[in-house]
Amino acid sequence: MVAIDAALIETFDRDGFAVVKDFFDPVELQFFGSIVDRAVINRVGPDARSIDAKSMYEQSFQQCMNLWEDNDDLKALTFNQSLAKTAGALLGAKALRIWHDQALYKEPGGRETDPHQDWPLWPMAPARQITAWIPFDGSTLESGAMGYSPGSHRLGLAKFSDITRELREEPYPYFDHSEMRDLSWVEAPRGSVVFHHSLTVHQAKANTTDTTRRAYCIIYFEDGCTRSQPHWHQSLDRQNINEGQRIEGPVTPIAWPRPKNDLPESPSEMGSPPQTGFR
Repeated sequence: MVAIDAALIETFDRDGFAVVKDFFDPVELQFFGSIVDRAVINRVGPDARSIDAKSMYEQSFQQCMNLWEDNDDLKALTFNQSLAKTAGALLGAKALRIWHDQALYKEPGGRETDPHQDWPLWPMAPARQITAWIPFDGSTLESGAMGYSPGSHRLGLAKFSDITRELREEPYPYFDHSEMRDLSWVEAPRGSVVFHHSLTVHQAKANTTDTTRRAYCIIYFEDGCTRSQPHWHQSLDRQNINEGQRIEGPVTPIAWPRPKNDLPESPSEMGSPPQTGFR
């Protein structure tokens, strides 16, 4: 069990991100990493295209969502109570639900991930979400390490021109970029987890190595959040959740707290999860 102390919570409150070292041991990383590797291959399928032949979005990463739904042996990671309890303590929440999990595999030669905030992509309110980012092999500046703008989660929304902004236009007020501090680049040691708030501005460097940067994310939201926008999202539309309604159901089950060894059933009646990325 990882110790959750006041200093860790203070760091997250101040900066909008925090690194917890030695969260997973090598055996756990090997086990779960192999499951996610297999799941990504099953989702992506054979792809002989060069990195240059792929879309800008695909050049940033291979994204595969809701892997827990069709990989039962991955549920022990996605619903890991120590991990979710830490996320809940950092967010200051009494209960968390799963928004979705995802693999973000940045291939050799993969471009940088543009700076962005997560919350504008997610049609829910309020902004009470936190991501646990798990690099199975650790991360370096050369392999695609993450960078975070300290304190940006306290500023509101920033406007960016990047590949994620092509998804939709948001009618939100934006803060001036001059208010934002420079990114703090995090080389996360193997076994560590990096937590960040949904409003924290972040991006990833390009992968200039000859190996894939294997990262797995679990995105949690505070129980009680509601749908705020009509644009499509697999976590909502598969459950027929309308604007203003609470986000709850088998696609977004309670992540924490859960009784010991209590893992949710896969929501097969809700249809298959999207194979890759956003719709």
